[in-house]
Amino acid sequence: MRDPQRKHTFWRTLVLATALLAAVIGTSVLVAAASAKPTSQGATIKVGLITKDATNPFFVKMRAGATKAAKKLGAKLSYAAGKSSSDNASQIAAIENMTTAGVKGILITVADGKAENAAIAKARKAGVVVIALDTPTVPKSATNALFATNNFNAGILIGKYARAATKGKKVTIGMIDEHAGSSVGALRHNGFLKGFGIKKNSKLIACAGNGEGQTAPSQTAMENCLQKSPNINVVYTINEPSALGAWNALKKAGKTKAGTTIVSVDGGCAGVRNVKAGIIDATSQQYPLLMASRGVAAVVKFAKTGKKPSGYTDTGVNLIAKKPLVGVKSKSVRYGLANCWG
Repeated sequence: MRDPQRKHTFWRTLVLATALLAAVIGTSVLVAAASAKPTSQGATIKVGLITKDATNPFFVKMRAGATKAAKKLGAKLSYAAGKSSSDNASQIAAIENMTTAGVKGILITVADGKAENAAIAKARKAGVVVIALDTPTVPKSATNALFATNNFNAGILIGKYARAATKGKKVTIGMIDEHAGSSVGALRHNGFLKGFGIKKNSKLIACAGNGEGQTAPSQTAMENCLQKSPNINVVYTINEPSALGAWNALKKAGKTKAGTTIVSVDGGCAGVRNVKAGIIDATSQQYPLLMASRGVAAVVKFAKTGKKPSGYTDTGVNLIAKKPLVGVKSKSVRYGLANCWG
């Protein structure tokens, strides 16, 4: 015969355990959801910005835009950057630190299309909104939203220009990319190929090297390309610091501005001045200040209303060229200088 007291004790213990488990689960849900609630009135809204590096003029302007927007909207901006355009570890650490510090949202130009995804997922699970700026993650759904130039179209524009500029000439192409794993690098690279009208395995491509989006490494990459193929006369570059490095190598090898076509992407003030000087023939101008300011505004709106940003916001692109060509829509150097990184 069963002991009634033991039976009572068993059920009481089970009820207490169930209640405790429910309380633990409820507390966990509340903790996870806490940062998703609108920020209380009067509390400072914290926004994080993480860029690939801290010295590239593009990211310097992006930081300036985010800082100005945060100040205007009464938010506090935290900033971090990688040591180079391929420094995933520093970006991952920054995501974790900012999440712990209680930011409502993180704006990030990812160093790699996939490497930061796990850290981003943890931040989002903790209630932080994550917005990619300029460089999309792979897949894009890894972040809440993307504010960026259509980098593939930016590549198409300079590819079309390079094709038109070399019509009737024998072409040998050198390509200076960012680094393996760069999603924005792949988009611009492939866009150029489409705009020029060739495939990735085209015999017209003599060499492709990685310049990290910086002047000195890009000069080295171009020098290596010229050793393989001294006849290179068309050069695609990932950005304008890279274009300058490529030109330094070409000039050192005895090439002339008139005999070489260099195209790039960014549209920074220094880059547009190099278009005016004839170093860069054409560049696709994008608008990092706009990306950053809209990103900060989206985070502040989320903090105040709980409404999360989503999808892709195209922040625009224009081809800037000193010499306009038939069949290729472009804007003048004057326009480029007036709008460089607004």
